This record gives sequence, structure tokens and C-alpha cells, in this order.
Amino acid sequence: MAKNLRERDVMMCRSCGNEERASEGYPCADCGTFVCIICNFRGVTLCKSCRAKRPEPPLTPNHSTKIDWPEH
Repeated sequence: MAKNLRERDVMMCRSCGNEERASEGYPCADCGTFVCIICNFRGVTLCKSCRAKRPEPPLTPNHSTKIDWPEH
């Protein structure tokens, strides 16, 4: 009884959930889990769980900082 064993070089992206070849991806910048190359092209460098741990950036700029525009 020979079983048909096939190796799979596939990993699940911890950002989008797609399965991609392990060689076509990068590690998460914080924890090192797999992030696919498509997410990386889109600027995603963190997995979902690491993004959830980071604080949200403010939606509006800080108005206490005065911008010094030159006079024309």
C-alpha cells in the first residue's frame, strides 16, 4: 500500500490568509510569521495580530503644531 505523499511548499499568509509558496513572502517585522509577497507589495509588513497590538494613528493631525508658511 503505497501512499501518494506530496510535499507542499505552501504557507498561509498571517495578514490576508491566502496560501502562497513559502519562498514568495517575508517575515512579519515584529514576530517573524509569514506575510505573503502580495501583502508586502501593498505595504503590509505586519501580521494581523501584530497590527492589532499597535495603537491606531490619529485620524486628524495635531492642530497645536503651527505650520510656518512663507509669505509670497
